[in-house]
Amino acid sequence: MIVTRFAPSPTGFLHIGGLRTALFNYLWARRNGGEFKLRIEDTDLSRNSAEATKAILEAFEWVGMDYDGDPVYQSDRFDLYKSYIIKLLDEGKAYKCYMSKEELDKLREEQMARKERPRYDGRYRDFTGTPPEGVEPVIRIKAPRHGEIVFEDGIKGTIVIKADEVDDFIIARSDGTPTYNFVVAIDDALMGITDVIRGDDHLYNTPKQIVVYEALGFKLPRFYHVPMILGEGGKKLSKRDGAADVMDYKRMGYLPEALLNFLVRLGWSHGDQEIFSKEEMIELFDPSDINASASQYNLDKLLWLNSHYIKNSPNERLATLLEDFEIYLLSHDKREILLDIFKERCKTLAEMAEQIKEVLETPEAYDEKAMKRAMKGDAAEILSDFAQMLKDAKELHLPVEYHKLMEDFVAQKEIGFGKIGMPLRLALIGRLGGPDLGDVMSIIGKEETIARIEKLLGFIADR
Repeated sequence: MIVTRFAPSPTGFLHIGGLRTALFNYLWARRNGGEFKLRIEDTDLSRNSAEATKAILEAFEWVGMDYDGDPVYQSDRFDLYKSYIIKLLDEGKAYKCYMSKEELDKLREEQMARKERPRYDGRYRDFTGTPPEGVEPVIRIKAPRHGEIVFEDGIKGTIVIKADEVDDFIIARSDGTPTYNFVVAIDDALMGITDVIRGDDHLYNTPKQIVVYEALGFKLPRFYHVPMILGEGGKKLSKRDGAADVMDYKRMGYLPEALLNFLVRLGWSHGDQEIFSKEEMIELFDPSDINASASQYNLDKLLWLNSHYIKNSPNERLATLLEDFEIYLLSHDKREILLDIFKERCKTLAEMAEQIKEVLETPEAYDEKAMKRAMKGDAAEILSDFAQMLKDAKELHLPVEYHKLMEDFVAQKEIGFGKIGMPLRLALIGRLGGPDLGDVMSIIGKEETIARIEKLLGFIADR
């Protein structure tokens, strides 16, 4: 059975690079009818944040990625790690190192002066003398001194590391707390992880973890090291480029299915297909098909995908989602017209909320440039005459009925459509641009349309 995991550190919010890693693990487990597990790597007690842990769990819930069982917290497993440290010491596979920080710094300086790679020299590896007083030892594992550490990477191929490039690294600090590479290897083995899919910034942690696996007699998982996501100009992804908290994408008005579709295509593909439902992702995803080169973050692509999913969302769902943006349409009598108009125009829910608000709320101010363009010449008189025509009109409900009234007005006045269109648009939404005027008038109704026209005319008269 395929068992994968996502193992974030709760020292900050979950960013999209992490979410992509989680998604790849989730899809591979679900495709194979396996298990996807969540592990919170919170051994660094000084940097952990309960708020960050909560945000990680919220992000998983928002995008709809379920994990099997309860989250595993490394901070609950210190006794377990300690038992394995004792086991390695008892078997002579690890040892106490009494080297002080000053000694280690001096050694590194000497090695760098000789143009050697700084590394621990193993001086306490076979130490049998009397330990120096006043020094709390660290625990180091005995790494192989000869040969090679070889493993197959499902994306990068065969990786060969010379054994002498991995020194006897620390597995427990002087205060007894275990180190990252030690606990990761133990947890992956004990949790039955068969496939480790993670960012390639972990590539050179893998040989150290293999040393731990082999010292403890654990079976190695399959490794897949995923190239990073790059920002503009091929640089490391910055917050400005999109490396924001995953929940920021919710606040910006992205749909979770759009974000997942976007992320799955950053480094993985299936022919020329661009749109993937979650079911299709699960059916088609294979980590062996992940690109060996880095992916580029493309905001235009994300916006395109988001607009696709907005257009294809049921109006009731959109109305529910828009409540996060203080737009309440579930019981609005013009809900269907409103949403049908704006789902075709908007790329995010935030943009949709803003434009709906413009229609539903009477303008409190008017765009100054639009005012100069729209209200020159006899525009005020034309707008006043149109208001009178509205007052005289009988029942008006549908957009087409308001359109017909405007057509009759310009024909009667023998003017171009823009002569009424621009000032009317300014009166209704406070700026030029926006949705069809017949739609706007139909949504707000005849009385509100007249009231907005009169408000603009009053504003002009008082200037």
